[in-house]
Amino acid sequence: MTASARVTVDALLAAARARLNRVDPRQAAEEQKAGALLIDIRPSEQRRREGTIPGARVVERNVLEWRLDPTSAWRIPEARDYDVRVIIVCSEGYTSSLAAAALQDLGLTNATDLEGGFWAWHGAGLPTMSDVQVVSGS
Repeated sequence: MTASARVTVDALLAAARARLNRVDPRQAAEEQKAGALLIDIRPSEQRRREGTIPGARVVERNVLEWRLDPTSAWRIPEARDYDVRVIIVCSEGYTSSLAAAALQDLGLTNATDLEGGFWAWHGAGLPTMSDVQVVSGS
């Protein structure tokens, strides 16, 4: 790769977010009630430590594209077509932006992410579940 072809992670993130209509926690909760898929991509240890969002479908980041591509043999049942509304959740809203952009690259044009991630959801006072006490987001 030449120096001119390099991109920083900040530039990559900005480009991803420029394509997304990101949602805040209250919007995400309303869309979830209306049938949107809330997809939690955090690793299991992070979910155990931080907590989870009731009704969110867990699909870890390393298999996300295979589980959400409607043509994949490994797709989840909810990934029935390219028009499904998908809201990606990570811990703080960074990885989720990159993941949502990757889903848009697959043709899932209604994919987006939750601004601020799980911690914004928790901070908004929306319901969470946990096996351990939820700690601060830093």
